[in-house]
Amino acid sequence: MSREVTLETPEDTRAFGRRLGRLLRAGDVLVLTGDLGAGKTTLTQGLAEGLGVRGPITSPTFVIARVHPSLSDGPALVHVDAYRLGSALELDDLDLDADLEQSVTVIEWGAGMSEQLSEHRLGITLTGEEVRTARLDPVGSRWERLSDSALASV
Repeated sequence: MSREVTLETPEDTRAFGRRLGRLLRAGDVLVLTGDLGAGKTTLTQGLAEGLGVRGPITSPTFVIARVHPSLSDGPALVHVDAYRLGSALELDDLDLDADLEQSVTVIEWGAGMSEQLSEHRLGITLTGEEVRTARLDPVGSRWERLSDSALASV
């Protein structure tokens, strides 16, 4: 069941990511969708803060993927930008599944090519220009359980 959150400012987007980041654990996969400038990287910056990983968090458009190690004993953040990838096969070539169980994986522009990575994932679609809306689409039992309780407070 989808859920929507209104984000009035970039700081609201970052704060939403921070709250959500505190709920994440190793093995979680998030797929971010939205137009250029919709706030995908801003959301990921918040996720990183909530997870407590080393930054800075910038869009990995030209390097495709960056790994941000934990500053404590938590999982690393694997931040992927699939914008320049042409297919699920190119995404598969990154061998993300090798790190999936030990990391939190966030894939910008991953809709339509990242679904094979995990049967449990959270899709987040960001829309709007001034005021943004984040639509959360949980897939799999982990996210369906979270959306009923913890995500309701995010």
